[in-house]
Amino acid sequence: MDKHKDFLDQPWDERDPDPWLALYLDQSTPLPDAVKAAWLRDCSSSSRQYLLPFLRPLARLSIIAIQILKVVLPKRWAHSRLLHKVLAFSMNTFVSPEANWLIMRHFHLGSHILAFVAANAPTPVKTAPIEPACIDDIKDELFLKHDLNLFNFVIRLNQALRAEGKELGPVAEPDFTMVTEPTLRLEGMPRGPFNKLDLQSAIEVYTPVYQLLLTDHDFWRASNSLQLDETLAIYCAKILATPEHLVMLNNKHPLVPLSTLRAGHRLVLHGLSTEMLHCLLMRMASGEQPVPAREIARMQRVVETVSGPVP
Repeated sequence: MDKHKDFLDQPWDERDPDPWLALYLDQSTPLPDAVKAAWLRDCSSSSRQYLLPFLRPLARLSIIAIQILKVVLPKRWAHSRLLHKVLAFSMNTFVSPEANWLIMRHFHLGSHILAFVAANAPTPVKTAPIEPACIDDIKDELFLKHDLNLFNFVIRLNQALRAEGKELGPVAEPDFTMVTEPTLRLEGMPRGPFNKLDLQSAIEVYTPVYQLLLTDHDFWRASNSLQLDETLAIYCAKILATPEHLVMLNNKHPLVPLSTLRAGHRLVLHGLSTEMLHCLLMRMASGEQPVPAREIARMQRVVETVSGPVP
C-alpha cells in the first residue's frame, strides 16, 4: 500500500486549497516522506481536531492540581515502573498507529544522534543507546532513561572535553555509520478498535500522569531536557559546520528553564526537531546533501597546495 497516496491523490482546488497537501508537498524542512505523511495524517485526525482542544486545558489544570498535591506527598514518592506499565498499556490500546510509530522512532533517532556526536568528538565518550523493538519494551522505564541519557551524555562529553582542553569542531570526514533508518514499521503498530488517539492528545494526557508518578525533581528534569534540543543541535552544527540549520529549533535556551505547564506542546516540538536533525544527517550520510565541513577542509587543502600551510 502506498503510504503517501491519501495526500498525493487529494484534488487541488485553487479556490479552496488543502493545507495538509501543501504541507506534505513542501520541501523547506528535512523530513522523510513517510514520516511527514504519518505526522500530517496524525495532525489532521478527528481526535486532534475535536478532542485536543478539551484535553489540553484539562491536562494543564491537572498539572497545577498535582503540583499542589505534591506539597503533602513524601518528597521521594514515585512509581516509575507503574508509570511505564500504564504508558505501554495505553499506547497498545488507545494511541493511533501513526502516533505510536513516531513515539517509538524517537528513541532510536535520539540514540543515533548522541552516537553521532560521540563518534565525531575529539575525545572518547560513552553512550547508552535505547532502541525498543516493540511497545512493551517501554515498561523497562524507557521514557525516564531517555531523559537521563540526555543529561548524562552532556555531562560525560563536556567533562571529557574540559579534561583534555578540547572543543567540538568541524570534522572533514564525519562518521555517519550509526545514523540509519530504524527497522520499526508503521504496519507493525497496534490497530485495535480504540487505537484512535493522536500524538498531541496522547502527550497532553501523559504529561500529568508522568508528573504524578515521578518525583518533582524527575518531572522538572524531564520537562527541561526538551531545551537540550538546542544544545545537541549546536554540537552537530559544530561538527558539520552548518550553523544555519539551528533555525529549525523551537525548544531553545536551556539556561532559561520554562514552566512545566507547556511541557506537552514542547515535547511535540522536541519530537519534530529530532526527526528533522536525523533526516539531515541521513541525507549527508548518503551524499544527497553536501557536508560543509568537508568542503571547508577541501578548500583549505587547495589553499595550502597553492600558498603553503595556513598559520
